[in-house]
Amino acid sequence: MAKAAKRFLQDKRAITPVLSHLLLTVVAVAVMAIATSATFVITTNLRETMGERVSVEDVWFNSSTGTVNVYLRNVGKTAIQVVAVYVNHVGSPFNSPFRLELNQHGWLSVNCTWNPGGTYYIDVVTTRGTHVAGYYKAP
Repeated sequence: MAKAAKRFLQDKRAITPVLSHLLLTVVAVAVMAIATSATFVITTNLRETMGERVSVEDVWFNSSTGTVNVYLRNVGKTAIQVVAVYVNHVGSPFNSPFRLELNQHGWLSVNCTWNPGGTYYIDVVTTRGTHVAGYYKAP
C-alpha cells in the first residue's frame, strides 16, 4: 500500500491537463463577462440615441435683434440637450444650455447675421449626435 501511495504522489502527469482545463474555463468565463458588459453598454447607448427625436416646427428671422429663432419640440422618448447649432455649416452661438424634457418645446435663439431673401441651412446637434437640419428662406 505504501508503494502505491508513493507512486501516486510521484506521478505528476495528470496535474498539467487539470490545470490547463481549469485555466481555460476561467479565461472563457472572463471573456464572456466582458462581452456581456460591453453588449449592455452598447445597447443602452443605442436605445437612448434611437429614442431621441426632435422636430423643427418653426423658424423666425428676427430683424430687430439680428437673430434666428428656431422652435423645437422634443417628440422622442428621452430628454435632449442642444450642444451646437450650425448656420450654413458655420458654428453659431445660441442660448446655451438649451434642454428639452419629454414632450417639451421651446425657442432656440441663434445669433447670426442674415440677409433678407437668403436661404440658410440650419443644423441643430444634440449631445447624442442627432442632427435636425433643413433649408429655410429669410423673408
